[in-house]
Amino acid sequence: MNNNSSLRFSIMVTSIFVFLIWWIKLSELIFGWNLYQLGVYPHSLSGLIGIVTGPLIHSSWPHLISNTLPILLLGSILSYGYPRSRWWTLAIIWLLSGVGVWLFGRESYHFGASGLAHGMFFYLLIGGILRRDKRSIALLMIAFFMYGGMLLTILPREPEVSYEYHLFGALGGVLCAIVFRNWDPKPPSKIYSWERQPDDEEDPIIGDQWKVEQDRETKDPGYYD
Repeated sequence: MNNNSSLRFSIMVTSIFVFLIWWIKLSELIFGWNLYQLGVYPHSLSGLIGIVTGPLIHSSWPHLISNTLPILLLGSILSYGYPRSRWWTLAIIWLLSGVGVWLFGRESYHFGASGLAHGMFFYLLIGGILRRDKRSIALLMIAFFMYGGMLLTILPREPEVSYEYHLFGALGGVLCAIVFRNWDPKPPSKIYSWERQPDDEEDPIIGDQWKVEQDRETKDPGYYD
């Protein structure tokens, strides 16, 4: 798969997920559903289902809208830049963020895709720092330029915002960046003409003089005690 096809595929897959969360929210409006109970509720057996379903549920339209663009952008560049590790990374961030909230979160329902968005941001951030190839650095810079504020939103700020989801999503992203740092091949580095070292055989001054000297040493038996 070439770069253009890979980019189109990444955007398509991420768009499908965005369409899904919008369809769920629209279904709530059309059918009068209230799906907040599908969020994570810490320390409750019934709240375990939210580990799987929590990122699909949003409390309001502004909540959904605020998560749409980060998911679309970060998901697309992560999928494009890390094709071998992307599915494992997304699955681990999804599950680890939910498990962390269930174990350590406040006693309330937690839901929304922002934990997933924070995980992807921190994966791109730490992955770029560890790998240091041109593509990873470029993706890091795009993510940081657009959503560098996520470095602060993992801390408790507003009471109604689940910073726990942000925090454990970020930890999942960091973990994946460390574990999978060598899974995806790095793009080949371009070697410029001035970086190439000429062989001794092609040296206009030395030429093949070293071969002549080596032949002399081989033929001369020398003296032995």
